[in-house]
Amino acid sequence: MGKIKVKQVRSRIRCPKDQKAALDVLGLKKLHRIVELEANDAVLGNIRKVRHLIEIVEE
Repeated sequence: MGKIKVKQVRSRIRCPKDQKAALDVLGLKKLHRIVELEANDAVLGNIRKVRHLIEIVEE
C-alpha cells in the first residue's frame, strides 16, 4: 500500500481516551501538524476512529 498524509484539524481536548490514544499512535500531538504514514490496516483503523478530528491531505 502507499502513503497517506494526515493533518489534525480539531482539538483533542474533549475526546475520549481511546481517541486520544489513536491520535498518539498516528503521531498527531498538536493542531495543524502533518504526518506521513504507511497505509496499512492498523493505521486506517485509527484514522477511521478519529476521522472527525483529522483531514487527509494527500494519498
